[in-house]
Amino acid sequence: MTKQQQVVVVGGGVIGLLTAFNLATQGLTVVVLDRSSVGQESSWAGGGIVSPLYPWRYSPAVTALAHWSQDFYPQLAQRLFAATGVDPEVHTTGLYWLDLDDEADALAWAAREGRPLSKVDVSSARDAVPVLGAGFAEAIYMANVANVRNPRLIKSLKAALLALPGVTLHEQCAVQGFIQEGGSIVGVNTAQGEVRGDQVVLAAGAWSGELLASLGLTLPVEPVKGQMILYKCASDFLSCMVLAKGRYAIPRRDGHILIGSTLEHEGFDKTPTESALDSLKASAVELIPALADAEVVGHWAGLRPGSPEGIPYIGKVPGYEGLWLNCGHYRNGLVLAPASCQLFADLLLGHEPVIDPAPYAPTGRI
Repeated sequence: MTKQQQVVVVGGGVIGLLTAFNLATQGLTVVVLDRSSVGQESSWAGGGIVSPLYPWRYSPAVTALAHWSQDFYPQLAQRLFAATGVDPEVHTTGLYWLDLDDEADALAWAAREGRPLSKVDVSSARDAVPVLGAGFAEAIYMANVANVRNPRLIKSLKAALLALPGVTLHEQCAVQGFIQEGGSIVGVNTAQGEVRGDQVVLAAGAWSGELLASLGLTLPVEPVKGQMILYKCASDFLSCMVLAKGRYAIPRRDGHILIGSTLEHEGFDKTPTESALDSLKASAVELIPALADAEVVGHWAGLRPGSPEGIPYIGKVPGYEGLWLNCGHYRNGLVLAPASCQLFADLLLGHEPVIDPAPYAPTGRI
């Protein structure tokens, strides 16, 4: 496509913002629309582990995106920090998985994929993480796993995007439907009026399925609620991420500790609940008993864009010229964003794709 064309990106989470950033840095004119403030949904609510929680349980399609993104994240963070002065804090701590039922599968996956994950004696985990609970018997460890401080990533991305020429950002601007002329999508309708573009990208997270339904298309992306809690401890309290029984503890550089998360099918209701708070506190204390004496300084819920097998939709919508998808990342939007958005830009611009796009193509999946 030519550089004079305008791309409308529907959704201002990490996927929408990074999609827009990649296109704008190639000289395209980009308009980003968000129903609220950018990055305030699952991009803000998540934990930011730069790995699927259990990477060996995912398909090769998710693995390919995850590996590319994990390798790319440090340079993305450095680029954004240099451009904006806002550090996304990609913090490499390593990750211990404790008492896995499928440890053998994890080790076989690591050997097959060439990832530095290995079995360790649980005593070495306790040496590395002295605050770890006593109730664990087995451990595996991957040293190079990082976490990104997602609210700062969003802030940095927004600032970097707005510093580029040809970028317009409209917040509090809910998209109500698509403008269709002939067989093509030529823009969107919003409460503030029409926004037209030569290409329209749907990157609206948990809301993507609802929006595509306005065209009579069934996109199996639905909201999946997740709740988290936050503690504030000393900066050296927890040195490493730990994960057991589906719950995790993530240390930030300043001593904040995130504990997550629940998986709830409650539609678009993201009200935090007392039952989830109690459950998350219990998991926190099982992982790290000293948190029994720490104050919960935050408790929130977000809506993940649930999709079959967590495989995102990246590419053209068949039968609707000008309409593209970059959505449906489920629990791994922050993990997969760099690869997903680079792949998307390659497809839209007609460049050689960084990874095989076939598994993510909407054709045959909607």
